[in-house]
Amino acid sequence: MTRLEDITYVDWQPMLNQIGEAAEGIDDINQCIANIIKTRKGSVPHRPTFGSDVYQYVDYPISEAIPNIIRETTDAITEWEPRIQIKQITASSEKEKITLKVEWTLIDSDDGSIVEVDL
Repeated sequence: MTRLEDITYVDWQPMLNQIGEAAEGIDDINQCIANIIKTRKGSVPHRPTFGSDVYQYVDYPISEAIPNIIRETTDAITEWEPRIQIKQITASSEKEKITLKVEWTLIDSDDGSIVEVDL
């Protein structure tokens, strides 16, 4: 985590739920991925195509939901996060939640990360 006064990257954003902290570098990309997945398409007035349609499949049987959620996640990240290449997306279900695990690398290097998003 980076304090606002210590920002060194061009791409950064305020860290969610952490007053005075900034997400930059890999933390910024991980936060962007989570925002893309968790934002319902049509919910941002000036960017109606931003986000994903993963929530359309939450009430489906797990065997149908998982492949559709992975497809929607792949499509949304590919469209809205041009800095990365997706290596793998997996989904697991536990009781009442589905957890997505997105493994990615930067387009121009081998640096990358894994981000987990609960739906």
